[in-house]
Amino acid sequence: MIKTKKKWMVYAKKADFKSLSQKYGMDQVVMRILRNREINTDKEIMSYLNGKIEDIYDSSLLPDVNKAVDILKANIDAGNKIRVVGDYDIDGVCATYILSATLKKLHASADYVIPDRVRDGYGINRSIVDNAVKDGVDLIITCDNGIAAIDELGYAVSKGIKVIVTDHHDVRLDEAGNENIPTADAIVNAKLKRSQYPCADICGAVTAWKLTELLLEQYKILKNEWLELIEFAAIATIGDVMKLVGENRIIVKEGLSRINKGSFNLGLRKLIEKCDISGKKINTYHIGFIIGPCINAGGRLESAELAMKLFMSETEAEAEHYAMRLKLLNDDRKAMTERGMQEAEKIVEETEKDRKVLVVYLPELHESLAGIVAGRVKEKYGKPTFVITDSEDGCKGSGRSIEAYHMFEALCKVSDLLEKFGGHPMAAGLSLKKENVNKLRERLNENADLKEEDFVQKLMIDCAMPIGYISSKLIEELDTLEPFGPGNEKPVFAVKNVMLTDKRILGKNRNVLKLIVRDENGSSVQGVFFGNPEEMNDILEHETTASILYYPQINEFNGRKTLQLVINEVRFEQ
Repeated sequence: MIKTKKKWMVYAKKADFKSLSQKYGMDQVVMRILRNREINTDKEIMSYLNGKIEDIYDSSLLPDVNKAVDILKANIDAGNKIRVVGDYDIDGVCATYILSATLKKLHASADYVIPDRVRDGYGINRSIVDNAVKDGVDLIITCDNGIAAIDELGYAVSKGIKVIVTDHHDVRLDEAGNENIPTADAIVNAKLKRSQYPCADICGAVTAWKLTELLLEQYKILKNEWLELIEFAAIATIGDVMKLVGENRIIVKEGLSRINKGSFNLGLRKLIEKCDISGKKINTYHIGFIIGPCINAGGRLESAELAMKLFMSETEAEAEHYAMRLKLLNDDRKAMTERGMQEAEKIVEETEKDRKVLVVYLPELHESLAGIVAGRVKEKYGKPTFVITDSEDGCKGSGRSIEAYHMFEALCKVSDLLEKFGGHPMAAGLSLKKENVNKLRERLNENADLKEEDFVQKLMIDCAMPIGYISSKLIEELDTLEPFGPGNEKPVFAVKNVMLTDKRILGKNRNVLKLIVRDENGSSVQGVFFGNPEEMNDILEHETTASILYYPQINEFNGRKTLQLVINEVRFEQ
């Protein structure tokens, strides 16, 4: 039987929803959702409902950004050689593209380097600096990395290279709480203590995009040419799982709108085509689970330069080639991930599942997939999970956590077992010697102060809503709350004591269960369930009365529009 360890909880936040509904001309359900998201004041509500690109923050508030622009302009005008050093994930690739496309537009003598995930690891290193010296590079500008590269950038400066850092990662502090920052000519990072930028949680690509606004202004380039690049700022914001609130939400909303009207970028259009989503309304799901993984696949299995070459493509044939290559690599990545997940589940079931912290050693798994598998294992078992793989010089691993377990702090307590590590509360990366893997497992579990209730995921419900209340107008209003993501989660609705009947399994992969949902008042509507259609179909042979969590939408088929519920969770009445 399908059971869940998730605890259903309904938000209990109070307000005069009837008055708010009348004031803003929106359904009370919509106003309740805004209250649940802590959007309370008139200013916050108006910004949320009507925020436009003109409302984003002034780029010049970023620390050192004007200094960085002056340095860039001086080097461009002098014909000096500029090298962008990016990162191999979706944020790093988008940031590298934004800077490289801008420098190309300005006819700068510029190129880019993206570190190899396996050979180089994350961020700039001495080898990259040595190559820059050999190639006569005058200025290095990092993006989505650099703030922690104390030694590497100090080395670059000692070799006579000017350095601009653009990054969004946390700034390291010494024991006295002082910032430990690299030697550089300019450091553009909203997380610096001296930053006056109102939003610290922007991704690396948005940081780069903000810098390019001021740079292009110096050359009297029309603002529309800068705004085109918002598509890549939006993709990176979604892909790097930034909170979709305030400025981030506006950037993503505008970026998706432009992509849906037809991206200016040939390579992105080709990738959308190869992913079979042309003509669909592209939303955060498509970026996060279809487009984004293709962009990341290059950096995981071959080279992140594939994605860069795709986005820099100038001919149909070139774009076609790189889009197809990334799509096929992502297909390979999915197959490899599935095999890794099956091996991980076997290990957990046989030896690990009673532990509080799961440490799964998969020596054959490609190291770039450790984080993906760790995330899936964490989701299945509801426990902090580390997946460790063999690497060229020992072992590497990635961890994904639950709310009650601060993963970075946990690693700090076992740092004597690790060669390198880094991360934050919910995710981490590490490297260690093979002989320390078992010791790591034991120590992490000895230190873990986790209780049984910490492993129960809370599923927050926005409100109980009878299916008879749903209308096309309400769904239209719910659509205005998009884009959904962290901090602006897709609403969840609940209804009790419904009958689930007339079931049919559909789809070429038999991955959709279509059924009819009937409530106690006689209202009925079509529903679809994607969780485990075969298992759910078997259960419905014996039990039909249930409580469900759902989201309503309009289903359009052959020109006919009908109401439909996407059913997320099912709980059968006892």
